[in-house]
Amino acid sequence: MSDSTWSVPESTVYSRARDLLETDERAVLATVIDVEGNAYRRPGAKMLVTPDGDGVGSVTAGCLEDDIRRLAEDVLAAGTPRVETYDMLDDDEDVWGLGVGCNGIIDVLLEPLTDAYRPALDAYDAGDAIGVVTVIDGDAPAGARAYHRPGSGFTDDGDAPDWLRTAIVSEVRACLDRERSDVVEVETADGVATVFVDALVPPPKLVVVGSGHDVGPVTELAANVDFRTHVVGYRGTTATEERFPAADAVRSTSPARLDEAATFDEQTYVVVMTHNFVDDRLTLEALLETPVPYVGLMGPRERFEEVLDAMDDDETAPVPTDADFERIYTPIGLDLGSGTPYGIAHSIVAEVLAVANGRDPTHLSAREGPIHERVGAE
Repeated sequence: MSDSTWSVPESTVYSRARDLLETDERAVLATVIDVEGNAYRRPGAKMLVTPDGDGVGSVTAGCLEDDIRRLAEDVLAAGTPRVETYDMLDDDEDVWGLGVGCNGIIDVLLEPLTDAYRPALDAYDAGDAIGVVTVIDGDAPAGARAYHRPGSGFTDDGDAPDWLRTAIVSEVRACLDRERSDVVEVETADGVATVFVDALVPPPKLVVVGSGHDVGPVTELAANVDFRTHVVGYRGTTATEERFPAADAVRSTSPARLDEAATFDEQTYVVVMTHNFVDDRLTLEALLETPVPYVGLMGPRERFEEVLDAMDDDETAPVPTDADFERIYTPIGLDLGSGTPYGIAHSIVAEVLAVANGRDPTHLSAREGPIHERVGAE
């Protein structure tokens, strides 16, 4: 496994899984299902391993990937899933006790990649959330699955028994609501089981309005942290897929037709960097009519005041509310102190990422408690 295949976005792992299924190639899907203490990745993190030992994705910072590739050979040979526990706290004289790892206990599910996983990939590709229930142990067959879609319940896909589906429904809904995966113990009169509930929630969308040179670094960095990135340019032919290869979609339109170039909902974050006063103003007015939670506007604070003055002089322009000002970020970005194109892009994407994750950016050294939220924690 190379650095380029270890550090790919999660969307690339899912895309690779689909490619393998379409070509009937064998592979093992490794998923972190439980973490006790500290670890680099949280439950739900995935990697794929093919029979030649090649892999894509990561479940740790590199501590366990070699061993997982070794175990993948056994999983492929047996054709059955297994759970491997890595105790990074163990003081025995094996590799896990020699200062390797993150001072935690990590459970990893390794399973042959089969068509049984296709409903999860279909939902992810469609931009739909789905809860994937996988039996780990108990009175239901290990590896048995069920799929739950918010608003419609369990689908007809999967082979998990009905008693398990009935018993687990509230836990699946809770995991999807929290967007966190978890291991759940199920006890009923019909049977007991340990299951992993994987909350697959499609990544948020970032729309970058503009087509200047500075748009490229933003879309590249945003794609690497799993935003679905769309570029919308105004007038002319500069908004092309060739110029912005990291973007999932590139469109050309006018400010009056912005809503035709992309959808703007509660999971859409918008960065406005047209570097044109009129275009910025018209774009902001259009976005105020949408429920997007974040509008980042490039430019100094004084320029934003001029935009507001122009809107105030126009009786047809919308009047920003207090709630609107809460979602408008200008000057855009976190104060990282860099003035280079990629430094500015890092500042912008870091701010959007923090807002999307509900975080108030600060130094991790100043954060009390764990870096990652614990499932089930009050």
